[in-house]
Amino acid sequence: MKAGIISIGTELLLGEVVDTNASYIASQLPLLGLDLQSVMVVPDRIRSLVEAFEQAWQRSDIVIATGGLGPTQDDLTREAIAQLLGEQMTVSTNLESDLRAMFAAMGRNMPPTNIKQAALIPSAQAIPNPRGTAPGWWVEKRAKIIVAMPGPPGEMQRMWEAEVMPRLRAKLPGEVVLLRTLKCFGLSEAEVGEKAGPVFAMGNPTIGVYAKPDGIHLRLIARASGQEKAAALILAAENKLRSTLADQIWGTDSDTLESMVGKLLSAKHLTLATMESCTGGLLASTITDVPGSSAYFKGGFVAYTNEMKTSLGVNARLIERHGAVSREAAEAMAQAAGRQLKADIGLAVTGVGGPDPLEGKPPGLVYVGLADRENARSVEGRYPPRRADVKRRAVTQALVILHQELASR
Repeated sequence: MKAGIISIGTELLLGEVVDTNASYIASQLPLLGLDLQSVMVVPDRIRSLVEAFEQAWQRSDIVIATGGLGPTQDDLTREAIAQLLGEQMTVSTNLESDLRAMFAAMGRNMPPTNIKQAALIPSAQAIPNPRGTAPGWWVEKRAKIIVAMPGPPGEMQRMWEAEVMPRLRAKLPGEVVLLRTLKCFGLSEAEVGEKAGPVFAMGNPTIGVYAKPDGIHLRLIARASGQEKAAALILAAENKLRSTLADQIWGTDSDTLESMVGKLLSAKHLTLATMESCTGGLLASTITDVPGSSAYFKGGFVAYTNEMKTSLGVNARLIERHGAVSREAAEAMAQAAGRQLKADIGLAVTGVGGPDPLEGKPPGLVYVGLADRENARSVEGRYPPRRADVKRRAVTQALVILHQELASR
């Protein structure tokens, strides 16, 4: 079956907001066995909206729209669908009651304009939205489906996962579709693709290779007549990939490096401290994105200057001899962090964020230091010299090295 996506909002066309909803939904459709035909971005104008829905309706069995469900005059998704289908909107007393109760729970009176969010057409059912005031629409007519969801990604994703995807899965016939994502770091996209060659040749599952902020992802999608057959196809492909990529694979599916590192630290009853220079606190921030990280993360230092490094215990002569951007400095920083905070493991990052060289060393050069109470080691990384990317890639590299160390213990 065929699907089309419509992203609604003038702000998307002006570049004021990045359309993450369309990419998210597009990534979900293969799990339902749906073939995506088109993605349209449409401004908040009724004529443009009606034309977009007409085109998607003609091309696709299922039309999925996001945005335009708010209470203001330029929120016109409901009106466009009603015009497309030639149906009249009326206010649902149940939806109105729910909306007023939601505002009352926030200690506010409902503004009169919000009443439009309680409107339905005869072919539409409301889709619950506990994260916002805009219920979605589920519309079925002439053997086709239109799904309209709110634009804020947090509201849209929750609605998709809890409400829309289960309904679509129940409607769609036939095969079972399973997904598995393997996450790698340390190889380029081309290198990973080359090593994945035998799996490409299998045909089912299909495989996609994608560059992501935390490395290279391999996405496997298997289709079969039953759950067991699809799972067996996934397992066979995953085993082939693990035999060739080995230590480059650090996680799967929804795993994040920071959460996996946290689980390993907790399981092994170890504590961590950090010292970072070129990443400016991003490493500590990422580690503490995990709830409960205070159980194993003692703290971190942003030692941006050499004076700060030496005040925390890094030998000044070492910096003079090797430079602040060096293996030796990274190892000394890791040791100093662990020593200062009495942590079992110290993790450090130093490098050249760019755009200019530092100490005669090129932008994008990074060293990660790792130390326990007995030994220290370091790893070099070289990344494209874009400051924000260098910081992000350095943090990823540091967490990968920490994960490898913890997993081997």
